[in-house]
Amino acid sequence: MRSPFRIAVCLAVGLLLAGCAGNTSYSGSTYTVKRGDTLYRISRMTGTSVKDLASMNGISPPYTIEVGQRLKVKGAAKASASSGKLAKVRPSSSVPQSSWPPVGQRCWRWPTTGKVILTYSTSDGGNKGIDIAGSRGQAIYAAGAGKVVYVGSQLRGYGNLIMIKHSEDYITAYAHNDTLLVNNGQSVRSGQKIATMGSTDADSVRLHFQLRYRATAIDPLRYLPPQGSVPKC
Repeated sequence: MRSPFRIAVCLAVGLLLAGCAGNTSYSGSTYTVKRGDTLYRISRMTGTSVKDLASMNGISPPYTIEVGQRLKVKGAAKASASSGKLAKVRPSSSVPQSSWPPVGQRCWRWPTTGKVILTYSTSDGGNKGIDIAGSRGQAIYAAGAGKVVYVGSQLRGYGNLIMIKHSEDYITAYAHNDTLLVNNGQSVRSGQKIATMGSTDADSVRLHFQLRYRATAIDPLRYLPPQGSVPKC
């Protein structure tokens, strides 16, 4: 049986790989802006916080960038240093969409309420979860009962992050929190308040939520009930 620490490390690597996948404009200490990019997205891909990107490149709110613009980044060296110990660890499997678990197999609840401003994407470098906008200090809840396997801010681009293991197959991740209310190894109930919403390593107040099945990020909207309703399973 894999230990909770190993599960957490596998997910951490998965998040890092998802943040860098498909990026052909990132080389060394510079990044070339592509169509559809935002500072938030570039932060995810390069491991440079939004605050640092803005400061290093003289960009002021509302953080407008242009296609073809070359930005200074500093994520490469730090990412390699922080991921060096993880280099030998990889997610245990990659589950094709045709083999995702059936809807209703497990009971999930919304981790918070608000407008979904970024949806899940299967494209390389796409969003591997959903982003939900809200107010600073808004409650974040565990989407299901489980055990906390990671609490921290070591993964650049995700801010204050919580990961919860729900079984050998499922893990949920909650990023950009303001206040963290749980500890590593703690058991949590479904619907238990685990954090408050913030904007750590993000360009606006939001929750980035991931649902992972056997280390593969799957679309949370496929498995969550209608927002505002109580799960019936």
